[in-house]
Amino acid sequence: MINLRGRVREHWERLSKAERTVSTFLTNSSPERLLYASAQELGAESGTSSATVVRTVQSLEYSGLQELKRDIATPFTSTVAPEVRMQQRIDHMGASIEDIWQNVWSEAKDRLELASSADPAEAIAPAVELLMRGSTIVSYGVGASGIAALNLALRCNRIGRRARCISSDGFRLADDLLQLGSQDVVVVFAPGRVTVDVEVLLKRARSVGASIVLLTDEPDSALHDLADTVILAPHTPTGMTTEALPSIVLSDVLVQALVSVDHEQAVESSHQLTSLREQLGY
Repeated sequence: MINLRGRVREHWERLSKAERTVSTFLTNSSPERLLYASAQELGAESGTSSATVVRTVQSLEYSGLQELKRDIATPFTSTVAPEVRMQQRIDHMGASIEDIWQNVWSEAKDRLELASSADPAEAIAPAVELLMRGSTIVSYGVGASGIAALNLALRCNRIGRRARCISSDGFRLADDLLQLGSQDVVVVFAPGRVTVDVEVLLKRARSVGASIVLLTDEPDSALHDLADTVILAPHTPTGMTTEALPSIVLSDVLVQALVSVDHEQAVESSHQLTSLREQLGY
């Protein structure tokens, strides 16, 4: 909220009358309200419209409402207990299926729009180049991030790119790290927080000469210096949608980019996959 109020002060003179109305409403709202409210709800409560809310947020140099929520969520989620946040989410969502439907879809669209607002040449092209040069694609993720990591490895194998997924942690992770080689490209799906496992993984990959692609929610993470290239995958500030949603979509983008570079290999691999499935009776 301190950052939000600072941006309002900085841009106040350039804001329109309607944008000032929204800005005043936002700065006087609680973090909880801003986290769980949609643009439509904020527009109605501020006496404006959802379009005005979005325009105001962008005038304050946020890419969208989702980035504002993410900015607010960082200190909020570190000071409020998970069970309290869960109760707040339940209270906001209510029991109406219609409200739940709208809230979940609204957050999903906001997160995907935030991820898609990046410059693809800057965010994706360097990663695709590394993936094309590597002999093996090694994806890593645990928990919800493991879903995105598994999706990438599975789809890469299906287009003829050798890939494997690491989803272990703790003591067992050491066995997987032992197999990393200089020709590998390690794609790490990691949350913004720095964990010992991720840090050790990145340092091990770096020490053996493997290339590293990092997908994370944190734009200023300390892990950036250990990676060759970084792709931002916006996290959920509310918990209404799965943590891995943007990461899964971004992994699909990477796969389709690989297909476009070597479509003959992808077609041949698809043919072989279909043949094997038929032999298995599927």
